[in-house]
Amino acid sequence: MAEITSKELQLISDALTAEGLLCKKARAYSNTLTDVDLAGAVARIADEHEQRYNALLKLIGG
Repeated sequence: MAEITSKELQLISDALTAEGLLCKKARAYSNTLTDVDLAGAVARIADEHEQRYNALLKLIGG
């Protein structure tokens, strides 16, 4: 596998920060919603952000 440049590492770090924040916010919102269908949809969105976070983490060997 090719070596990751410092610029790429910074971009991945920024993306990790964004995905982590989006996941946390979506989870928090899903827990406050009273509409079951809407809460489920927002929880699925949180899951998707978590999957992207984990994929990015794997790129840097985490």
